[in-house]
Amino acid sequence: MLDQMMADVMKYQSEIWQAIGETFVMVGISILAALLVGLPLGTVLFLCRKGQPYANRLLFTVLDTFVNIVRSFPFLLLVVFLIPFTRLIVGTALGTLAAAVPLAVVAIAYYARLVEQSLLDVPRGVMEAASSMGASTIQMIVKFLYVEARSGLVLGLTTATISFISYSTVMGVVGGGGVGDFAIRYGYQRFETEIMVFTIIIMIILVQLIQFAGSALSRLLDKR
Repeated sequence: MLDQMMADVMKYQSEIWQAIGETFVMVGISILAALLVGLPLGTVLFLCRKGQPYANRLLFTVLDTFVNIVRSFPFLLLVVFLIPFTRLIVGTALGTLAAAVPLAVVAIAYYARLVEQSLLDVPRGVMEAASSMGASTIQMIVKFLYVEARSGLVLGLTTATISFISYSTVMGVVGGGGVGDFAIRYGYQRFETEIMVFTIIIMIILVQLIQFAGSALSRLLDKR
């Protein structure tokens, strides 16, 4: 079986590299969306909670509801539901960039909740200390909250990234490409079991590397 697997890998090596590249594009865009939008969104959720200095019940309810709705959607149904929005953003509902749109939406909601949870673990005295030192809101967030929560934020992003990879395998169903699409087209539909096994091995190795790197960085940043 190993010899057959290697023969199939050599046969489809260009398609395999293309599929890996498409997966990296989708996941990369998702991570960027999580950092640029999910991180601030999670921070606002934390600051607007009841009992926090900037408590705002209306804003918290609206943002919290959005995050809950997106996270409760079955991913494939969300992809279909967002087709009009995807067309508006990238001009088409097919392809790798189009697939990255619903993935980015999920990434924003998913990481926002993880950010909120990480910030809730920060001792309340940190914000009180920042306030007593005359720190502005931005300084309080960047120089105090994020610094104290940096280990949890990295670990949360690691967990989220692994979930994004899992979600990206579904995008082959709607023409998004990637490793999942390659496994379905060549491994399942053509009954080439060796290719299916090889793609599974690729995904396992990728996830393990990300988890190892994220956990190591999180431990390095954890000064407690």
